[in-house]
Amino acid sequence: MKAIVVTDQAAGMAGMQLVERPEPQAAINDVVVQVHAAGFVKTELEWDPTWNDRLGRDRTPSIPGHEFAGVVTSLGYGTTGLSVGQRVFGLTDWTRDGTLAEYAAVEARNLAPLPGDVDFTVGASLPISGLTAWQGLFVHGRLQPGQRVLVHGAAGAVGLMVTQLAREFGAYVIGTGRAADRQKALDAGANEFVDLENDVLEDVGAVDLVFYSIGGEMGKRSARLIRAGGTLVSIVGPSEVRPTDGLAIDFVVESDRAQLGEIVQRVRDGRLQPSIGAVAPLDDAVAALNSTRRIHGKTIIQIRR
Repeated sequence: MKAIVVTDQAAGMAGMQLVERPEPQAAINDVVVQVHAAGFVKTELEWDPTWNDRLGRDRTPSIPGHEFAGVVTSLGYGTTGLSVGQRVFGLTDWTRDGTLAEYAAVEARNLAPLPGDVDFTVGASLPISGLTAWQGLFVHGRLQPGQRVLVHGAAGAVGLMVTQLAREFGAYVIGTGRAADRQKALDAGANEFVDLENDVLEDVGAVDLVFYSIGGEMGKRSARLIRAGGTLVSIVGPSEVRPTDGLAIDFVVESDRAQLGEIVQRVRDGRLQPSIGAVAPLDDAVAALNSTRRIHGKTIIQIRR
């Protein structure tokens, strides 16, 4: 099969290559999926599991990419809940070969059915952004209706999901980003927008929840805005700052079939709009993923038309 591989961490994105690799086999509780579309998060080339297995051993050349949509082609021993020919989407395990390939072996529990009226390209855009937003708001942030939520990077792939879900749940949403991102965040449902280059963050007043995705000094400033009992939720690693009288939580997104079902249903009925910036075929994936132009939304690699 065709696949994108990486072999040198120092080379980063520039070290991506399109090669031929053996098709994966389904282990116990696995399925093999013919990948139709795959997403990619550039920061995964900074993650240790991209390069090493659970015991710390070098596992290169490795196939990156972890979110995808496709069709089940085979079942491993003991696999239940899915069937050959079924449309699915979800996440692969971090320490296994990923989804920038024509086929991927995945634990069945990490996948959810993809309804027939949802395009594979849309399905591949949802798992990381959608689950990160869902788990950050509802599992870790314990969002309540009427609370004030500060969403950093509100026009990004994750931030747009956070903004839409928080508004649906009855929160007052304050988005942040660049001036050029203002209208996109407001269109997604933000009640206010803070241009971090020109506006004063502290002018927003007290908030109950900060969704923190950008790192740096902004974390300290954001923590000072959190009301007593509030929460700072970080997806950029352990926070160096904590609210004076609240919680600071960092987490790594996990696949969850029920949550994926909630997310895709919202896409189907129009409550949630995915953020897809560009779509490129597998043969052009290396160039597309190394593009230097700013793309608003996630780049999706179309593996199979």
